[in-house]
Amino acid sequence: MDVNLLEYIFPSNNLSVLAFMLVTFFLSGIVKGFLGIGLPAAAMALLTLVLEPTHAIALLVLPILFTNLFQFFRSKHRIESFQKYWPMGITILISIFVTSLFMSLYPKELLTISIGIAMVIYALNGLVGLKLKINGGNALQFFFGMISGILGGLSSIWSPPVAMYLIARGLDKERFISASGFLFLVGAAPFAIGLYIGEVLTLQIIAQSIFGLLFVLLGFYFGESLRKRVTQNWFEKALLTAFCIMGVRLIGVGLF
Repeated sequence: MDVNLLEYIFPSNNLSVLAFMLVTFFLSGIVKGFLGIGLPAAAMALLTLVLEPTHAIALLVLPILFTNLFQFFRSKHRIESFQKYWPMGITILISIFVTSLFMSLYPKELLTISIGIAMVIYALNGLVGLKLKINGGNALQFFFGMISGILGGLSSIWSPPVAMYLIARGLDKERFISASGFLFLVGAAPFAIGLYIGEVLTLQIIAQSIFGLLFVLLGFYFGESLRKRVTQNWFEKALLTAFCIMGVRLIGVGLF
């Protein structure tokens, strides 16, 4: 294969960096397959060690799109999720598209900090066990959808507000997987289009994203099988602790 083609397809010509990225994609896929959330958060915490945040975000476009596509259409409560959460879905769709258009103008330090804060909020919410009970009113769906879309358009991570909303609704595991898959899926396409229009997502990065997608999907299917065999509470607590540590590190990198 021509050297230039290799450089075009692979996100790095450093074998050590490339191997690190492949492991990151695989582990992130496991997280997504097991919990139904967390792919961007897990991947960004590690990819930003070797890549610029905007490059790392663009690489995750296809993995985010396809894993949520599989998650939603393989779930048991697709119609119910659509009927209940379409207001939040539309809000995420619009806000994430508009925000992603301006990602290249957003300071990298603030971008890194926003990613770290999103991870810490998500982690602490699970570790401390703060579960606010809320109703299913459209006003709250619009609010959480707007926060999710803005955060997602700037950092590719729109799961924390969505997850906190769904947890506060008291959903069981299968309904949580279905609803989160739907809400993440509706944000994935406008997110990708916005990055492309904003010239953050290029044809070369799309090719590199396909390369990463293969390893994410391997991890995704492995994570799904783990969901049926491993005690979720133990695994989730360990994962949330790791997220919190990595999020604090990203905040520190952005500040100093």
